Amino acid sequence: MHSSAVPGVDRRLFLTSVLGAAAGVAGLSGCAGGSASADSKGVSTAPLADRVPAGTSLKIASYQNTEQLQFRLAKLGGLPFKVSSWLNIGAGPDVINAFRAKSLDVANNAGIPPIQAHYQGFDAKIVAINITRKPNYLFATKPGSDIRSVADFKGRKLAFSQGQAQGVVLLRALKKAGLKYDEVDLVPLTSNQFLTALQSGQVDIAPLPNQQAPAYLGQYESKGAHAITTDVVDLLNLLWAPTSVLNDPAKAAAVAAYIPYWAKGQVWTYENPDAWNEEFYVKTQNLTLAQARGISKLANKPLFPPSWGEAIKWEQETADLLAEGGFVKKFDVSSLFDHRFESIAAKAVPAEYRR
Repeated sequence: MHSSAVPGVDRRLFLTSVLGAAAGVAGLSGCAGGSASADSKGVSTAPLADRVPAGTSLKIASYQNTEQLQFRLAKLGGLPFKVSSWLNIGAGPDVINAFRAKSLDVANNAGIPPIQAHYQGFDAKIVAINITRKPNYLFATKPGSDIRSVADFKGRKLAFSQGQAQGVVLLRALKKAGLKYDEVDLVPLTSNQFLTALQSGQVDIAPLPNQQAPAYLGQYESKGAHAITTDVVDLLNLLWAPTSVLNDPAKAAAVAAYIPYWAKGQVWTYENPDAWNEEFYVKTQNLTLAQARGISKLANKPLFPPSWGEAIKWEQETADLLAEGGFVKKFDVSSLFDHRFESIAAKAVPAEYRR
């Protein structure tokens, strides 16, 4: 996905008034007007409005219509603002392009797209974080491959997207295995090209999301394709938005109001795997129920940290890793986080989902 993987899968309904949560939850101080001010890192310091002004709208990314389906199944009620468009978009490079074109206001991605956007000179901020503790990706081989471990990646062609989660998972796996970048052949592709590249033998290895791998292996395992699992995680599943959106007081209030829906939707999915398997994987992704259950067993429990210290540290390590490879220039990632939104997601969910 998104790089966005499909959000996790749940077991309990939360029918709290989300609008109330969005206001109180945010600790949104009441100042809807005024021009946004910013600190030395370009992060807005204007207080968030305590309610969304009438007539406010957002354009929201919803890859494979995941968010709308979660909100409907969880019975979260209507959003307190208009969604002028839901965009079926998930890959980091596509999200950045949509941000630039002003056709998208808020998106769900992994940790690497905000780093890539910064490197490209586009100013956007992270507004919500879900910590991922288990791997969302595995490495799939081309048919007929003799590769059995990450150590065997040496000298091989590896599908690599430096602007997506799959890219950082690959780089972290190489580092853990003690392989240098010049010891492998990184083939620049976007994640939507990975399957075709594997099938054709253009690459030896590609990182596939857990929900995509079963279908590929089901088709090619008999021809010698197989999976290589690692314990490398892509820690961050996040919401982010262009700074221009967050500097608009009305839109910033709408983003703050959206965050509890996003968090509660992921919790509901995690707590209701049977319903999600049927309604999403079987009905919309054309997977078998057995395949859907296999994916659900790998689902991450949503964890929304009240403070972002761990996330910032991980994001810095990721940016440094990319800088070491010459993919970006070294920079301080703290400029990517808008702390006005820091506690909203955590306050919207039960204590067991706050970490």
